[in-house]
Amino acid sequence: MTTKVLACIDASLYAEAVCDYAVWSANKLDVELSLLHVLDKAQHTHTPDLSGSIGLGSQELLLQQLAELDEKHSKLALQRGRSILTAAKARAEQAGVKAVDERLRHGSLVDSLTELEPECRLMVLGKRGFSSADAHGHMGLHVERVIRSLNKPILLTQQRYTEPKRIMLAFDGSATAIKSVQMLAASPLGQGLPVHLVMAAAETEQTQQQIQQAADILRSAGFDTKTAIVAGEPEAVLNQYQQEQVIDLMVMGAYGHSRIRQFIVGSTTTAMICKAKCSLLILR
Repeated sequence: MTTKVLACIDASLYAEAVCDYAVWSANKLDVELSLLHVLDKAQHTHTPDLSGSIGLGSQELLLQQLAELDEKHSKLALQRGRSILTAAKARAEQAGVKAVDERLRHGSLVDSLTELEPECRLMVLGKRGFSSADAHGHMGLHVERVIRSLNKPILLTQQRYTEPKRIMLAFDGSATAIKSVQMLAASPLGQGLPVHLVMAAAETEQTQQQIQQAADILRSAGFDTKTAIVAGEPEAVLNQYQQEQVIDLMVMGAYGHSRIRQFIVGSTTTAMICKAKCSLLILR
């Protein structure tokens, strides 16, 4: 059953924000919260493989020492993972979440999330993780793969939690965008919050009609909805609008291919995520 918000907690500077956004989401959706920490051996073991350059006389001893060091790394990573989850659970319970469980998994993040996907309603993870926390202006190493691999909504957080007060939905008139509007209209996540429906396009009779039809869906669901059509490249003008209107949460569909140039210079979704100054809700 898709009854949980799943929060991906690691040792990065994003961990507290991920926990807080997951708490906000679980409370809004009135579902349980599951905290996940994945132990990826490649990220926690920094001992080089020296077996190919070991002299014959010392090979057996050094291999044994390397194995012991590798085991020590694994035990420390396991201990740290448990501590991270314990702290996150205490933070979530203090914030009022009634049901919180902890998951400690070995392997890759994508594999773990794929396995847990059937029981999740929403996944929350940081824009960057521990291994790429300082790569400002970029996505984390696993984020794009996670978004492309999974079919559940994903909330990507910034380093600091800001309780969403205004929502912006990036709209392009496509069938995927209409589906995103319908999903937002049907979800308790945005209930009670004003929605800015924004289209990056030239203002024509067609685009006006498209955005008004989308706005009608939201208004029929009780949302206070404002529309705007802004000319320019989506990743530039939508992020500019977000900052000017002090939007706390941007909603957008994932990896549409409506323009040929996306195959040549990359996806609009990727560019939006990299440049965004607020947290993003990615819908599939």
